[in-house]
Amino acid sequence: MRRVIVSNSMSLDGFASGPNGELDWFAFKGFLKGTELGKYTRTLLRSVDAILLGRQTYEEFSSRWPTRTDDDPVITERMNNLPKFVFSRSLKQVAWGDWGTAKLVREDTAATVSKMKQEPGTDMVILGSFTLVSTLMKVGLIDEYQLLVYPVVLGMGRPEFKDLNERYSLNLIDVKQFKSGAVKLVYQPHGTLH
Repeated sequence: MRRVIVSNSMSLDGFASGPNGELDWFAFKGFLKGTELGKYTRTLLRSVDAILLGRQTYEEFSSRWPTRTDDDPVITERMNNLPKFVFSRSLKQVAWGDWGTAKLVREDTAATVSKMKQEPGTDMVILGSFTLVSTLMKVGLIDEYQLLVYPVVLGMGRPEFKDLNERYSLNLIDVKQFKSGAVKLVYQPHGTLH
């Protein structure tokens, strides 16, 4: 069965971006090229065959990735050419610019992802897409969380996890410290530890 992996960056105080969507505390020009984070991202993108995105992340990524030249060419190629599934009821269309591998999904998110997990293929990754993460978390469809925690306190911003009204127990299965001071924490939902 295919797995759904969440891979996101967050501040020490749990924010995935600043209050106005700022990512400058970890994403800067060429931040993936030749870095440990770049190596992690390359490995991750080579291990999946689809990217799952929410509307906001899709709009941000589709305006930047097709024309990016400042980053690792393997990462750029994978970001631009992997199939992307955009979960949104408000978008009318996707595939703006050169991001023609995107497909709009307007059907029930949980049912669609559940069906996708049963299809042949390798794992799928969610990048950004905080609402999508929370939606799938609530119905138990996320198999692994790979969280990159940066040594910065933002004080306010968009939280990594939102609109959750109950407790979710996770098992820590891996930890890696990067030279930058960021730490990769890998979790699986409680009860799936092997």
